[in-house]
Amino acid sequence: MSIRPLRDIKRKKTKVINVGKIKIGGDNPISVQSMTNTLTTDIKATINQINEIQNEGADLVRVSCPDESSSKALKEITKYVDVPIIADIHFHYKRAIEAAENGASCLRINPGNIGNEKKIRDVLLAAKDNECSIRIGVNAGSLEKDILDKYKEPCPEALVESALRNIKILEDQDFFNFKISVKSSDVFLSIKAYRQLSEVTNYPLHLGITEAGSFVSGSIKSSIGVGTLLLDGIGDTIRISLSDDPVKEVKIGNEILKSLNLRTKGVKIISCPSCARQGFQVIDTVKILEEKLSHIKTPITLSIIGCVVNGPGEAAMTDIGITGGKNGNNMLYLSGIQSEKVLTDELISRVVKEVEKKASELENN
Repeated sequence: MSIRPLRDIKRKKTKVINVGKIKIGGDNPISVQSMTNTLTTDIKATINQINEIQNEGADLVRVSCPDESSSKALKEITKYVDVPIIADIHFHYKRAIEAAENGASCLRINPGNIGNEKKIRDVLLAAKDNECSIRIGVNAGSLEKDILDKYKEPCPEALVESALRNIKILEDQDFFNFKISVKSSDVFLSIKAYRQLSEVTNYPLHLGITEAGSFVSGSIKSSIGVGTLLLDGIGDTIRISLSDDPVKEVKIGNEILKSLNLRTKGVKIISCPSCARQGFQVIDTVKILEEKLSHIKTPITLSIIGCVVNGPGEAAMTDIGITGGKNGNNMLYLSGIQSEKVLTDELISRVVKEVEKKASELENN
């Protein structure tokens, strides 16, 4: 138990699987992933985007393989990236086999959509031979016809039934290196489906609100849906699905985890919304600091508060803090203790210096 037990989240301990070099489930860190939106056959553009996504902090990257040229392009792509690649496969079993043989660390499939038992067996054999895991990706928008006929519309029970059916297909073939998702664009449906699935299976779960929307609305929907499940202790890997730059998906995903103390990578900034009391321009300062501190991967807390109403209290609970003062005289706090006054013109450079110094100290201890 931590010194502040109200912040503790008791995660469900699921089965551990491997996705390339990343372990998913159990006590392993919750991983963040995104997906490229380049043409996979444009190898250079895809490699560049994968690297951008990884540099933002993604642990896994998904790549669509809609045709033979795309699945075979993975062989070249995986030579030049240092992050496990998940191949997104839908209906053609040969694409899954090609992806596994060409370097994919995971296949995102619905086994029930692949075809007959022989085709499924061939896919699983290729996955085993190439140490490739699988994600069973159930989606409210593509449920099996008989399940949809049974329930009349997508509902939590329908998604869970589809997931359990697909789990049995893999287990019957002695394949157990897989994780599961039951996604919907509806927050309520997603939360209830994941909760029900978590009660009946011990395989790791990949969380997400699918087709969540634009940057603003999608980030909010995902924060509510994914955040609620994470608070329940459910979830081993996440993706924030946005109609935007996939790099932003990773940023939002990591921020959700940081806000719940489930991930400590990088600087966690606590800042006020600003008002007439502010001793410096809080909004502009935070934007600049986010950019200038993006290279820091060591977990550090930083408070940027514009006045003395809440500033000293917040600074007392962070590694580094700034509280706005009169006439451009702002107070710097180090490890919760007042250090010295800092002029507004020097504020940003001083904060960057102190954060980098703190990061170095923590890394060398």
